[in-house]
Amino acid sequence: MQTQKLDVHEQPSDGVALADTAISRLRQLSMKLAMAEIDISVFDSMQPLEDDWRALERDNLQSLHQSYDWCAAWVSAFQRPLAILKGTYDGQTAFILPVEIVKSRGLSVAKFIAADHSNINTGLFSESFAESGGSIDADKFAGQLQHALKGQADLLLLQNIPLQWRERQTPLTGLPMVQNQNHAYQLPFHSTFEETLKQLNAKGRRKKFRVQSKRLEAAGGVEYVIPKSSEEQHHLLDTFFRLKSVRFANLGLPDVFADKETRAFLHGLLDKRDDANRYFGLQMHVLRLKGENQGRIAAISGISRKGDHIICQFGAIDEELVPDTSPGEFLYWQTISGLHGKGVALFDFGLGDQTYKRSWAPVETAHYDVVLPVSPFGIVGGAAHRIVTRGKAHIKSRPKLYRFAQGIRARIG
Repeated sequence: MQTQKLDVHEQPSDGVALADTAISRLRQLSMKLAMAEIDISVFDSMQPLEDDWRALERDNLQSLHQSYDWCAAWVSAFQRPLAILKGTYDGQTAFILPVEIVKSRGLSVAKFIAADHSNINTGLFSESFAESGGSIDADKFAGQLQHALKGQADLLLLQNIPLQWRERQTPLTGLPMVQNQNHAYQLPFHSTFEETLKQLNAKGRRKKFRVQSKRLEAAGGVEYVIPKSSEEQHHLLDTFFRLKSVRFANLGLPDVFADKETRAFLHGLLDKRDDANRYFGLQMHVLRLKGENQGRIAAISGISRKGDHIICQFGAIDEELVPDTSPGEFLYWQTISGLHGKGVALFDFGLGDQTYKRSWAPVETAHYDVVLPVSPFGIVGGAAHRIVTRGKAHIKSRPKLYRFAQGIRARIG
């Protein structure tokens, strides 16, 4: 186990009222005094950290994707080596960065656990560290992280981090970063579904819903279902894999859900939940047809919840059924309206710019990647990541060029 010290220095806070400034400075000073020397340790397993981990994740603003159960499901399925970074001061945990080591083009890359299937990453921080924002000495912090990972990784690559999440600035601010090519899209919840719709084109959306409803009734009817039994939830996840595989094949794209490890991971999440239904790793929602197509699934989605934050992880439709009804859109209406009055504040459509997300989500959040070389090879790998990421961002910002690139990708498989 490796241990290093991290110093924190004071930076002034500005742009707020005088009283708030004084309170903020006192809080920062208290935090800095308490964090003058932080030990950074590296762990190769999750279990010794479970109690501290679960204590940190209770903070509503820490991402679901760094929760203990989410990470445990991934580790169980993939069995990759871990290099989890834990910061401690005076016996108290200051932060946990859940990191695994991934081999990529000859490099050992330290990434957030399950990064390939995460829509938002924050890391896990104590309240004082989480509120520190940009007051941490980023150069010293970077040096300590590099030293801790020396000999285990060539590059620390922490992806999809919002610089500010729900009015809290990430303590990772100041580390070397590049803006990720993908943004995420969110719908804030108001007191009622009607109030929430006012953020959107409510009149047009209600009209579209009425048209969809009439068409679905004409096709025999439909029911919105959230199965309660574990057995049916697992069965529906397999249905999603089948529908998505067909969709990817039709587009000439690789199936990102095809490997057995990813499927085992997602199946493992279905049974991760608390008794109060304030946390669940994955929950399947479906539109099930009636009439001549009785029992067939027109649309399906998987959502996750941590506190007041809902994340839509994926969705699919059966393209052979009721295609003129936009069943995927209809399912979102049912899901979002049904979540009102259940303590939800934010519905997150996740990463990726798609038309249906923009139609539902008035909030767009930019994400950033921490790119911190640990070895000389990591310098090269980090530079390559920056170039590729900026290139993808350039292409995605130009619709014609993006469609051309997608066409090439489809042709080469």
